Amino acid sequence: MSTKKPVSVQKTSTTRKSYRPNYSNTKSWLGLCLGFTGLAIVSAIAGELLTLSLKSQPLMQANLSPHEAAVFDNDRILEQKLQFSELTRPVNILVMGMSVLSSDIQSPPKKAKNLKYLPQVNSFDGLSDVMLLVRFEPEKKTITMLSIPRDTRVPIEEHGVKKINAANVQGGLSLSAKTVTQLLGGVEIDRYVRINVLGVGKLIDALGGVTVNVQKDMKYQDDSQHLYINLKAGKQHLNGDKALQLLRYRHDGLGDIGRVQRQQMVMRTLMEQTLNPKTLGRLPEIIKVIQAHIDTNLTVEELITLAGFGMQNKGSNVEMLTVPGRYSQKGEFDSSYWIPDSDRIAAMMTQNFDLEPVKTLQASDPSTVQIDIQDTTASNSTSVQDLITKLQQAGYTNVSMSYAWIEPVSVTEIVAQQTDSASAEAIRKTLGFGKVQAPSTPEIDLHITIVLGKDWLQQQDSGFQLSKIHQTVQQPQINTDEYVFHLDDKP
Repeated sequence: MSTKKPVSVQKTSTTRKSYRPNYSNTKSWLGLCLGFTGLAIVSAIAGELLTLSLKSQPLMQANLSPHEAAVFDNDRILEQKLQFSELTRPVNILVMGMSVLSSDIQSPPKKAKNLKYLPQVNSFDGLSDVMLLVRFEPEKKTITMLSIPRDTRVPIEEHGVKKINAANVQGGLSLSAKTVTQLLGGVEIDRYVRINVLGVGKLIDALGGVTVNVQKDMKYQDDSQHLYINLKAGKQHLNGDKALQLLRYRHDGLGDIGRVQRQQMVMRTLMEQTLNPKTLGRLPEIIKVIQAHIDTNLTVEELITLAGFGMQNKGSNVEMLTVPGRYSQKGEFDSSYWIPDSDRIAAMMTQNFDLEPVKTLQASDPSTVQIDIQDTTASNSTSVQDLITKLQQAGYTNVSMSYAWIEPVSVTEIVAQQTDSASAEAIRKTLGFGKVQAPSTPEIDLHITIVLGKDWLQQQDSGFQLSKIHQTVQQPQINTDEYVFHLDDKP
């Protein structure tokens, strides 16, 4: 973990074209317009934050000892806060969502006592219900969000092997960061953000709610915590309370991984829906929620810089990943765990966090690769069969189809785990179109999924023929029970 390397920012004036992407003229004008919007919002954020405190870290609520603070890179950056800054190197931020019951802390507030249930309290001393490592990459202009399932089985220094969400209880921020670094191959962590679950719903309300597609009816009741979840399937606009129900639900057979999927969906949608000028009028309420429910060692200047960076991206260059692994088997341990896969973690960290490669990945023998095709375009079955034939002729004999419930994607995706990225690239070359994409969540059976997009329709419209002998190939069985969850930009 880094202890010396500063979070470098480079000063730029507001008249410099610092938000203009270096692409084509069309994209440059788009980036410039977005830049002006970003400047307006960031300016408002700056003003609001500067009224909170003249301290460099006005939102920091934790009292860290010098030893604990040394876990993070706390070197100061430039002092002038009224100029805009830009990142000059990658920055990794540990984000934790805290779920703290009154029974989890020694001195709960008076209003939480003598109740017949255990209420949530506004504290940062409990279990970390959500854990993310967020990487801001200025050179690539990307943001990577790596979800760490709270049930991940890890060794916690001086406390034995436990679920990773216990690290904050056992040793606070410092131990949480050390544990994440150890799990993820020694990755450096520059800053942290902790948000209490009580603040999540209020923050979503302050942002105006969120419109999402709830995949299925969700109902759950826990009287001991007054936790009541009751959502109907379908696309709908959720207020903070309803969104929190969606985020906390985990009784769908996928447990913590299913919840991670929904968390990533909500995060991406919030970025797409809230990074716009309408947010300006909500800033006072947003800042009020942040001040009351968030603990971070980010400085005012760093907050402004990261907000500007996110404004430039507006969710278009955001990749969402999950620590690869598997569910523990019944009776394997004394509790249910997510068992991390160290080899796949190493490959993922090399590709997405610039860690030293462990080994060179090679494409697998095509006959050993399992491929699942999902057609989001509703094209005719004959065309899809042509595609299957082409793959079979190339040696990919294990090909199946499953229904796709997601909306049509723009570009066909060949979705594969990091360790299968070489095989995915080989498939892309065989097809002659599409892009290789890492999954937002780990697939337990490790197959490669081809999600057919609108470019597949364009291939057909242009008269591109994959094969004309599909009649000799056995029609694949449709597996209606197989669904693969993917997060993608809307077309």
